[in-house]
Amino acid sequence: MTTKSTDAPSSSVLRYTAFATDPAGGNPAGIVLDAAGLDEAAMLGIAAEVGYSESAFLTPANPANPAPGSDDAGHAFDVRYFSPRAEVSFCGHATVAAAVALAERVHGAGDFVFFTQAGTVPVTVTDVDGTLRATLTSVEPHTEDVTAADLTEALAALDWPADDLDPALPPRIAYAGARHLILAAATRERLADLSYDFERLATLMRRLDLTTVQLVWRETDLTFHARDPFPVGGVVEDPATGAAAAAFGAYARELSLVPAESDLTLHQGADMGRPGILTVSLREGDPRVRVSGTAVRIGG
Repeated sequence: MTTKSTDAPSSSVLRYTAFATDPAGGNPAGIVLDAAGLDEAAMLGIAAEVGYSESAFLTPANPANPAPGSDDAGHAFDVRYFSPRAEVSFCGHATVAAAVALAERVHGAGDFVFFTQAGTVPVTVTDVDGTLRATLTSVEPHTEDVTAADLTEALAALDWPADDLDPALPPRIAYAGARHLILAAATRERLADLSYDFERLATLMRRLDLTTVQLVWRETDLTFHARDPFPVGGVVEDPATGAAAAAFGAYARELSLVPAESDLTLHQGADMGRPGILTVSLREGDPRVRVSGTAVRIGG
């Protein structure tokens, strides 16, 4: 009888930051490129020890499921994502970081496919003047209304007066692999002033099965600033949130806030001292959302 390991050598856990070219920016993620020997408890333990908002654990996928465009299964992976407290169905920044790590260390630029709990996520890594850039394609997204009572509770937990919301961007719950409550601030100053009741917001989020609350402010027609409280993951704030960016793209398109064919720029992390840039691409006729960004290894 064989059992899976409950630990992993520290050298096997890579650390990359996504949506930045500077290791001091973007959103850090732990990455294990071959987690075949790890059970769920081990993965959760590693994620907690690493301490980032999420870590990604990759296992080579079944040869019956090769990546589109590849000639073998070497570019297809089963992927699980863990915060320091729990498993999450999908994580955008860890996907971008893991794909860049695969391209940089194993396969080179090209096409990959990640089989996640949320569904199949194609990822393409390109080399742009020596910088690796990953583009993930989300599962099919959707949005739903938020009840008045739940909105009231969210605003109370955030200590946001209702008048501080932007009426042009109505509250919604949006999904593109994970669920996010989207609330739009009327001013940049409102977005910058974030001090919330950690446990109260976490309780609401668990009840609504939310991964983050995405707080946004619209700077121009296609440029937005975002912050993402993440108390259910055991961290106060996520520095750059790819899954929320994908959900936001679906939200913006469904509410006709942007053209059906457009590229949005999301700035996130500046208020935390970890600036990052996420590109959200919408393509007419394709309900899925594409999220792109760079990633770089932390620590050389």
